[in-house]
Amino acid sequence: MSDSQQTSISRLSERLGALKERLDYAGKARQLAELERKSRSEDFWSDPQAAQEVMKSLAGVREDVAKIDSAQRALSDAEEISRLLSDEPGADAEIDANIARATCEIDLLEIAATFEGEFDDHNAIVSIFAGAGGVDAADWTQMLARMYLRWAESKGFSTQIADESPAEEAGLKSITFFVRGKNAYGLLESERGVHRLVRISPFDAAHRRHTSFASVDVIPEVEAGESVDVEINPEDLRIETFKSGGAGGQYVNKTESAIRIIHLPTNIIVACQQERSQIQNREVAMNILRAKLLQRQMQERENKLSELRGDRKANEWGSQIRSYVLNPYNLVKDHRTNVETGNTQAVLDGDLDTFTWPYLQSRRLPSVS
Repeated sequence: MSDSQQTSISRLSERLGALKERLDYAGKARQLAELERKSRSEDFWSDPQAAQEVMKSLAGVREDVAKIDSAQRALSDAEEISRLLSDEPGADAEIDANIARATCEIDLLEIAATFEGEFDDHNAIVSIFAGAGGVDAADWTQMLARMYLRWAESKGFSTQIADESPAEEAGLKSITFFVRGKNAYGLLESERGVHRLVRISPFDAAHRRHTSFASVDVIPEVEAGESVDVEINPEDLRIETFKSGGAGGQYVNKTESAIRIIHLPTNIIVACQQERSQIQNREVAMNILRAKLLQRQMQERENKLSELRGDRKANEWGSQIRSYVLNPYNLVKDHRTNVETGNTQAVLDGDLDTFTWPYLQSRRLPSVS
């Protein structure tokens, strides 16, 4: 093993040791053993609801422990190869591969360790709205939806479209969808704001350059039964049904399965039209309403606006958090962190880590007085 390899392993071991302490690895290992013991008890499924909660906790803790174990295993493998096979051909390359693997996994663990917000570990509800720019803004809204859905797929997250409103000529007026996975909200909160697109418009016969805008809103999903201070009085709701106009095949268009819920005290309106039955659509719409009411309460209580929603921006020129320029050059730039890349296609295909990590780190740095 070279000196540089030994130095890398030592530094990575120090970082992993600090992470184990910060993430309470020992406590999680004990919790994992206890949850596994519970899951093997003979009467475990006598209370199905409680059993499901245990299994959900078990899966989360097991994943946390496994990620730390994997990084530790990569470092141990590198040291073992150096000790036992250092004179073998290809040993250095294998050591480098294990160091690279450990580096990547420790980087991700350090990012995960920053998710200390109350709802960072929750699923996310993403809504995108076309802004200034006419048909190009509607097309841009659809492009952004594709970008986030591709990003979610790359992370192994599941997605569910709840509602979409097609524009008259092309694209979408708006779309709302769920992103479900570990720390989905913590990761996606960085995308909240106005996104600006500059390109040669495919809808302009003169092939002129157009600027269009779309706003992205991200809130945490709050499921029924969670211990949060959200009460919904059925008398405060007006529930309407309508025929679905989105995707879903002939069935959804023949029946009034879509649901729109108006919360009368706040005038918050949510809708779902993607499921096949009113019951399913109502359940999804209620999840969205619950999340929006929680968000409203958090904003009003102790001035938590900046933690949960960030600064609201006008959906127009000068208010964007990120610009995507496709003409006369290729550039995506985040105006909050000044991070930029010329690989616009990769970003539009869902490669957002270039922007996500620096923003999350900057948001969690202590303020300098």
